[in-house]
Amino acid sequence: MDTIFATATAPGKAGVAVVRVSGPGALAAGEALAGPLPAHGRRLARLVGPAGLIDEALVLTFEAGRSFTGEAVVEVQVHGSRAVVAAVLEALAGQGLRPAEAGEFTRRALENGRLDLAQVEGLADLIEAETEAQRRQAVRVLAGALGEKAAGWRVALVRAAALIEATIDFADEEVPVDVAPEVLELIGRVLPELRGEVAGYGAAERLREGFEVAIVGRPNAGKSTLLNAMARREAAITSRVAGTTRDVIEVRMEIAGLPVTLLDTAGLREAEDEVERIGVERALQRAEAADLRVILLDGEDLPLMAPREGDLTVRGKADLGEGEVSGLTGQGVSALLEQIGARLAERSAGAATIHRQRQLRAVEAAVGALESAEAEVRAGSDRAELAAERLREATRALDMLIGRVGVENLLDEIFSSFCIGK
Repeated sequence: MDTIFATATAPGKAGVAVVRVSGPGALAAGEALAGPLPAHGRRLARLVGPAGLIDEALVLTFEAGRSFTGEAVVEVQVHGSRAVVAAVLEALAGQGLRPAEAGEFTRRALENGRLDLAQVEGLADLIEAETEAQRRQAVRVLAGALGEKAAGWRVALVRAAALIEATIDFADEEVPVDVAPEVLELIGRVLPELRGEVAGYGAAERLREGFEVAIVGRPNAGKSTLLNAMARREAAITSRVAGTTRDVIEVRMEIAGLPVTLLDTAGLREAEDEVERIGVERALQRAEAADLRVILLDGEDLPLMAPREGDLTVRGKADLGEGEVSGLTGQGVSALLEQIGARLAERSAGAATIHRQRQLRAVEAAVGALESAEAEVRAGSDRAELAAERLREATRALDMLIGRVGVENLLDEIFSSFCIGK
């Protein structure tokens, strides 16, 4: 494979910048730049290019099999000026090395068996993580939690298939032991866990993508003012004029460690103005689709939108002595945020390990195959070949889950989301 290089830190002025080199020629390239280096270790060295001294840098070397990519790797930590980084990159390109493509270092880690596909997706999520909950979820997957589960399920299913196939291989002979009870026990061990992953997928996906919380109420109930108080900035225009908010305003923030998008919606009323009417329709649609609704009352006892189980109904304008929360003074806002965080934490408590559509499809395929296999085993020994095939289908689905088979067409899409240098 080519020896590749790229900057592993963000562009721009910084205290330190890291340039990464990976491939069969990495150590030779590092020595050409910094002089003799240990095969696995670190050294402070002067970097010299075609034009002379570039910088003094910390150079780290990793031998093949002991690096992130699984190949020989050299990392150079230089002073983080654009000129220094550019000179290092120019020197490496002058040696005939190739600039890395987006995600190419991680792709090599996958191809060399250092990561499975689920771990690659976990790494992508870790890079994108904005909240503590997203970080914990990504780290768990990156650490191999899903791969370990899949490996355990696979061992059980391979054992079950082997038992069934043994009865097929010796169909003309009397098999001394009925294998059906053990096969059913193995299926019964794996199937509930897979169903649990499917059931908990929705919560896991919301952790990754973020929850939506809609603030709904009548015009001039104080929705925009409350949104600004919760976001701690002027995200929405506030006015005494009814119908000021015409479109849905979104504010991304963290509540109780969870990723949340607050939605400020148009006031709910029978609007005569065409533009406001469209805004009210959009408000209703977004509110219906949100994970949680904060229904803000203002004088009227009955909300215009019926609350669902788990929604929060609060009375606003506490600064006027009318309710328990005020966006204007901040009264009750902290308590409301705590309530929202508690409600969303309850919904995320049963989050599964799988958290992407690709993973969900693989697990659902495994569940379907195992349910068929269980039915075939119960139908009797004359259905053994069908049961064995269904068990093999379930095993293949688990192999797809961690990227062993059938995912080549997805790799380009997955790695295109990575930055250069990762």
